[in-house]
Amino acid sequence: MDPVWKITELRQHLAVIDGKKSPNIVLKNARYLHSMLKQWVIGNIWIAGDRIVYAGEKMPPLIDGTEIVDCSDKTIVPGYIEPHVHPFQLYHPQSFADFCGQLGTTAFISDNLSFVLSLENKKAFSILDDLKKLPFSFYWWTRFDSQTEMEQEEEIFSNTSILEWLERDDVLLGGELTGWPRLLHGDDLMLYRMQMAKGYGKKIEGHFPGASERTLARMKLLGADGDHEAMTVEEVERRIMQGFAVTLRHSSIRPDLPNLLKGIVEKQLPIFDHLMMTTDGSTPSFHQDGVMDKCIQVALDAGVSPIDAYQMASYNVARYYNMSNLHGFIATGRFASLNILQDEYHPIPESVLSKGVWLKRDGERVHRFADIDYSAIPSFDLDFSLTSHDFQFSMPFGIELVNDVITKPYNSLITREGQLANHDESYLMLINRNGNWHVNTMIKGFATNVQGFASSYSNTGDILLIGKNKDDMQKAFEEMKAMRGGIVLVEKGEVVASVPLTIGGILYQGNMEELTVKELDLKQALAERGYRLGDAIYTLLFLQSTHLPYIRITPKGIFDVLKNKLLLPAVMR
Repeated sequence: MDPVWKITELRQHLAVIDGKKSPNIVLKNARYLHSMLKQWVIGNIWIAGDRIVYAGEKMPPLIDGTEIVDCSDKTIVPGYIEPHVHPFQLYHPQSFADFCGQLGTTAFISDNLSFVLSLENKKAFSILDDLKKLPFSFYWWTRFDSQTEMEQEEEIFSNTSILEWLERDDVLLGGELTGWPRLLHGDDLMLYRMQMAKGYGKKIEGHFPGASERTLARMKLLGADGDHEAMTVEEVERRIMQGFAVTLRHSSIRPDLPNLLKGIVEKQLPIFDHLMMTTDGSTPSFHQDGVMDKCIQVALDAGVSPIDAYQMASYNVARYYNMSNLHGFIATGRFASLNILQDEYHPIPESVLSKGVWLKRDGERVHRFADIDYSAIPSFDLDFSLTSHDFQFSMPFGIELVNDVITKPYNSLITREGQLANHDESYLMLINRNGNWHVNTMIKGFATNVQGFASSYSNTGDILLIGKNKDDMQKAFEEMKAMRGGIVLVEKGEVVASVPLTIGGILYQGNMEELTVKELDLKQALAERGYRLGDAIYTLLFLQSTHLPYIRITPKGIFDVLKNKLLLPAVMR
């Protein structure tokens, strides 16, 4: 494990204490949260480079050239930590971090799935190393499975590949365990990978929606440490009773946090030291009103004490992941990642320091992150077109959307030639990027009047087509192909809305503000055509996800999750 600071840097930090060198920044007369005492204290915070070298009553002996900021009448808290980030929900890690930093979230613990599926490890690690150079704290977890049925899953998620991820200092955990049923059914391969993670001192994050006490106990015995799937107060209690760390979720499809916290406060459960909060990979528009700052505000509104609210978004996370020596704590030796607030009841910071760099001053952005080179991610360049032969939909059953997450099979009795009528059934096709195979079926409950819809954004990066009109579906495909990846809605041969995803066909090349506008335009257009579920982007993502019940369209074909059975194989073109 490489040290965070070199010997020369440590000597310079000592020189500040000894009065031989000036700190870069001093936050004077600061009222700040001391996370270990769980108290507000008054003092001065000395910063040298990216580190707090002292926090206490004294002023530095030498202040030549030091930036002194008088923080009288302000409140300072540690930079917020998002403990469960999926940084590939149309946005990419750099663009999301650049957005979050302005709202005080200056550390991510992130999913690696998109990197694993699209890149060999050496190239992925090069991007991770570039991200580490930004004034932001990126940490990662490593997946053990793909969340779907893939032909080459054993190669992509090999023990060797997972081990290479676990060997990195910035990888803090294994999981999330979306494939846990497989584990309980005797899959020793996944258990071996969990053991590998434990051997490196990493946590294991679960994924246990609706889990019984028995299931939770079994998963705890197998090595799971935490879970973020509690949807009721009773489920929170059940996880706490079994010794799990619990992360409360507030996402675009599961905005559970207000009710969870209200229930915890009403029951007076003394568990706030063991809780964290997450937005769990929400889509861009959900973040218009915040990220972890929004979660803190929800906590405050629910009657949680301010100190507990801020601890859940900082110190609790750092302590759980054994990095309170660096994060979540305003004290000597930690990273200088701090949020300066009007007061503790206003979690959106007026000013933000991240690793000693001002990201925001007095309400204004003063720093934008440097671009990251994602060119290693294979570009979305299709060398094939679709023909009328590809648009044959003769299956006797299809996939019905119960909600954003749950699907079930259904028998379709409609006529499938030409344009479908304005009911809630549509054609559905999954086709791979090389044009080698496709899976054709019907989908019920997506929309009533979407004519042609194409997306290169999916769980695996394969292409999804949905629609009533085969000509418009083909047109949407061609438009998506021409823009080198994206999401396209077509009606009567014309593009109605689109989101270009030119980074590998899955990520938007641009900032969050631009992306949010395009996403909202797309969602509005879909809503006008009968889309009634919570989040269309998640619908696209989850159509392939075999960690969710019940019927999924996968690269292998139509898959029954409950029976663990392939119902209809993909067709070679």
